[in-house]
Amino acid sequence: MDIAHFVFGIFGNASGLFLFLAPIVTFKRVITNKSTEKFSGVPYPMTLLNCLLSAWYGLPFVSPDNILVSIINGIGAAIEVTYVFIFVLFAPKKEKAKILGLFSFVVAVFSAVVLVSLLALHGNARKLFCGFAASIFSIIMYGSPLSIMRLVIRTKSVEFMPFFLSLFVFLCGTSWFIYGLLGRDPFVAVPNGVGSALGTIQLILYFIYRDSKSDGKKATAASSSGTQEEGTVEMAKHANSNGTTTQEEQV
Repeated sequence: MDIAHFVFGIFGNASGLFLFLAPIVTFKRVITNKSTEKFSGVPYPMTLLNCLLSAWYGLPFVSPDNILVSIINGIGAAIEVTYVFIFVLFAPKKEKAKILGLFSFVVAVFSAVVLVSLLALHGNARKLFCGFAASIFSIIMYGSPLSIMRLVIRTKSVEFMPFFLSLFVFLCGTSWFIYGLLGRDPFVAVPNGVGSALGTIQLILYFIYRDSKSDGKKATAASSSGTQEEGTVEMAKHANSNGTTTQEEQV
């Protein structure tokens, strides 16, 4: 049981890392064009919060035997901070202020969770508090691709839902779901079970619509709305990696 628990944690770390690194293509384009264009910056600070809370939950004095959760989410947090910095650097003034505001919110929420858990709570109460906080934001992150799934169904096109993104969302969510079951930890199993289910649905949609061609009007709609939502699509990868990911994207 302990060996299986460790092995699925390693699988979760590997697939989670791929999810966190997925937006590199987008940021390469941002740096090259020196502009964030119409990409959304919201997923990155929100994934950062998810990673920070999940990494905190996995620490030994909060939740025993979950150090693998802390490792991947600590790495994810560092990656997300880099994304936020690059986005703010090249974003227009209004968007820059928005993302900096979200970043301040992330720092405030994480600081509050840390202070409350350290100063006011101990033992199982600390684990429950931090686990609920991490799980809530993990589920929110896993739910981020729902708008893209609606777009796929409406336009009958998977142009803005790449196969490998959906595949790693599924693999990451499933790995951490099994890890949580083996460790009898609902704060890991439940949100990642949601991620695994959503990843499965994405793969099903991909295989249904991969060869479909939408009419001109739908294609135009997909192009305009898809460009705006691409940042969210990549977020999906994260949300699910918190091991509790960033779909960009738990314990």
